[in-house]
Amino acid sequence: MEIHLDDLSGGEVIALLHEHLADMYATSPPESVHALDVDALKASNICFFSAWQDGELAGCVAIKTLDNQLAELKSMRTATAFRGKGVGQALLQFVIEHAKAQGFSALNLETGTQDYFAPARSLYRKFGFNDCGPFGQYKPDPHSHFMTLTLRD
Repeated sequence: MEIHLDDLSGGEVIALLHEHLADMYATSPPESVHALDVDALKASNICFFSAWQDGELAGCVAIKTLDNQLAELKSMRTATAFRGKGVGQALLQFVIEHAKAQGFSALNLETGTQDYFAPARSLYRKFGFNDCGPFGQYKPDPHSHFMTLTLRD
């Protein structure tokens, strides 16, 4: 699998992100959806990566700089045809290594509390993420689950 910086101009990537947003709105109340659309993912403080396997889009992930110490995991999604094949693990390992290389001391994320998000929360825990409170601009929300991973000793 190849994972590389993506400019969000490809139709396959845009379609995957639209699918991601549709699922988020189908699963959570609108005020609790924190997934970013394509335009928001093009912000200067976000690096967006796509994963490709034999020329097919396997998934995507983004990392948002919050300050010089803290980054946020955003828009991690595995394409339907690649689910259960380790893409999520590969993307998460990649973004963790990227965050370390950028000098961040912690990587935070927000995900849902619904059962739909249980596999994601399990994956994050497997990689060492721990529960935490709201960070950045987030407020307490019964539909949001916050997690953090310390990147430095």
